[in-house]
Amino acid sequence: MDPILVYGFPLGSSMGLVAAFELLGQPYHLTRVDMLADMKNDAYARLNPRQETPVLVMDDGHVLTETMAIAAWLEARDTDRRISFAAGTPDADRMHQWIGFINSGFTGAFSPLWAALEMSPPDPDLQAALRRYGRQAVANRHAKLEAAIGDTPFLVGDRPTLADLVLIGVARWAEFHQAIDSSDYPRLAALRSRIEALPAVRFAVAIEDDEGPAGSGAMLGQVPLDDVIERFGIPA
Repeated sequence: MDPILVYGFPLGSSMGLVAAFELLGQPYHLTRVDMLADMKNDAYARLNPRQETPVLVMDDGHVLTETMAIAAWLEARDTDRRISFAAGTPDADRMHQWIGFINSGFTGAFSPLWAALEMSPPDPDLQAALRRYGRQAVANRHAKLEAAIGDTPFLVGDRPTLADLVLIGVARWAEFHQAIDSSDYPRLAALRSRIEALPAVRFAVAIEDDEGPAGSGAMLGQVPLDDVIERFGIPA
């Protein structure tokens, strides 16, 4: 069977993995999940007990979760080296280093902002404190990322890799939360512009917006979430 990537909207970090599948160019399906309505229930927990996206149903039917694990799965199948590098090379090591930073400290810095947004029932004083802390954490991680970006067009050299695609799914949260002034980070702003201009990323954003764009042809269609849960989830 062809793999199925379960991706979230709105503004899911999994957008970058959709773009990675497009650049990889191998057949895949998608399953669309409303993260505000479709995840926090027992049915979705059969697919991922942590009730999060992304989720990958692999070609052998087993379920894999967590961005870094799915990125590693993609890397192992990237025999043409469209989105990665040969194992054991310095470029591969640098790509893994970038993915680790983005998926841990950079992504985690936004957690207080999401917690404030989703708090129910609201607690205005706590929400204000979380937003102050979150904006400070996001600014700190943006400064570290800005300082580490080199002179190459993408994070690791002259072409986009999994590191750039993992980044782009998360970096847009800064505008959503009004956490930073992008002009304070010109290297990152320029990098994001280059990544966002990639056809695979434009395709992934359009898919997220439910626009039904024409992609490379690798995406073979959308599988309803209920069908994926019934077929591949833990038995009820």
